[in-house]
Amino acid sequence: MKVLFLCTANSCRSILSEAAFNAMAPAGMMAYSAGSHPKGKVHPLSLKALKNAGIATEGLSSESIDTYESLNPDLVITVCDKAAGEACPVFFGPALKAHWGLADPSELEGTEAQIDAAFDRTLSLIRARVQAFLDLPLQQLSPDQLKAELVRIATFEVPA
Repeated sequence: MKVLFLCTANSCRSILSEAAFNAMAPAGMMAYSAGSHPKGKVHPLSLKALKNAGIATEGLSSESIDTYESLNPDLVITVCDKAAGEACPVFFGPALKAHWGLADPSELEGTEAQIDAAFDRTLSLIRARVQAFLDLPLQQLSPDQLKAELVRIATFEVPA
């Protein structure tokens, strides 16, 4: 199964999702990430949060959605924050699509400790959602059932 995480800048939330998914997923599953307007570099605090969690960061890069035009993912998950009025990228293709909105920790203003904590919370939330996804009986679910489960998983939160 190929999963593509999409966001606007592909420097934070989608990168965290790609790395967490690949660290947690069994063989045969692979995540990628891209953005509609990629920044061209991974946010340093994304790398710091991943390293602090013991998740590999090698090979992570900020990519355009065009990079994966021929990927043919099975699942596309947008992680932008529609609630904040952010425009989410659109993926045209036959993949099952879901939205796991995440606030952008790179937009937070505060102390260094507060911003680091926001990145850590975002990663914790992503990991909880990915684990819930991986715990699903994927082979037994119809596309409609899987879509319903992805919507349910999108409501997961972690304590502040």
